[in-house]
Amino acid sequence: MQGSPPPSGQCVPPIDWDRPPWNRWAFQNISQVLRTAPIHSDRSHAPVSLPTESKDIGVLQFEDSKNHRITVNQLLEDTYTDGFLVIHRNRIVRESYYNGMQPHTLHLGQSVTKSVVATTAAVLMEQGLLDVSVPVSHYVPELENTAWRGATLQHVLDMTTGVRYDETYDHRDSDMGKTDVACGWKPLPQDINTDGWPDSLWEQILGLTHKDAEHGERFLYRSIETEVLAFIMERVTGQRLPAIISQWLWAPMGAEEDALITVDKYGCSTASGGLNASLRDYGRFGLLLLNEGMAGGKQVVPKWWTDDIRRGNHGLFSEAGREVFASGCYRNQFWIADTRKQTHVCLGVFGQMIYVSPEWDMVVVKLSTWPDFLNDGFHRDTLAAVNRIGKWLNR
Repeated sequence: MQGSPPPSGQCVPPIDWDRPPWNRWAFQNISQVLRTAPIHSDRSHAPVSLPTESKDIGVLQFEDSKNHRITVNQLLEDTYTDGFLVIHRNRIVRESYYNGMQPHTLHLGQSVTKSVVATTAAVLMEQGLLDVSVPVSHYVPELENTAWRGATLQHVLDMTTGVRYDETYDHRDSDMGKTDVACGWKPLPQDINTDGWPDSLWEQILGLTHKDAEHGERFLYRSIETEVLAFIMERVTGQRLPAIISQWLWAPMGAEEDALITVDKYGCSTASGGLNASLRDYGRFGLLLLNEGMAGGKQVVPKWWTDDIRRGNHGLFSEAGREVFASGCYRNQFWIADTRKQTHVCLGVFGQMIYVSPEWDMVVVKLSTWPDFLNDGFHRDTLAAVNRIGKWLNR
């Protein structure tokens, strides 16, 4: 995208902006690719301070998934890292940028967004606006005519509804592919029949009328659940999602930068993956969770929310989930790394991660632009590096 104008062969194609090599530029320049809306920080107050005490983490060695000894620095180079942040005992001990990213750059968080939206919903619960035991159709009556009929808000948070939805990322005609079009991320693909495709996220939700399980019987990761959560939040507040996040989470937690979220042509946010924020502000969100909802001496998020993520009902999971976290689970739009511990993780495709470890008093943020949506080797190696860092910092 260099030049004025850039040569046609170097322009990001609208249908493939999130694919390599284009994503290496696009994930740091989403406002030039898609419609966005601002999530404001509180410019009237200084952001929550992040003191720095740098430590030479990069030279630490660990064994990767191919049984090779590599350093943390080598991992960061090999896994298409854009930003890397480690906070230990409320101090930054490593902060580094790659691929042209800078401290004020906003980077696409993909499904890390889900955890941010759900945590904002927890503040609305504390205000008495939401109740996890209530059917979602109580808040949005139109859902009574969809497959969400009878599902509770907790089912949506835990992705345990029985709604049929195909999350396959690399099939353009999957439900996920239709979501890409409905939310404004992609144009209609030209090589398949798109007659009857939804025109918006709302239209897609209303069109999902089939179940393939009873509510509460299984866990199945489906991004559309977070979109339902967002519409519920908008109904009970009378606000759009960016304003809700700004008022109840982003500004109170002491974010340094305004964030962005992608929106469809009707202004509805992509709650499942559209957040763009700076590396340090992703770190501040992780620190908020680590500190049991406290930021700047204030209880921003209720403590019961962080308690529930760490020690709540972690009964349901899936075989696909166990490929990621063998002893893990999913709760409240967070991945639980190990149900015997309290570590919880925000994950997004193409290598986005916020790792929150109460055991190690540590937050790790990694922003990336992998060539693939998912890469088990990169994921395992990143977790191995985090494990090595945590043990070394707490030796």
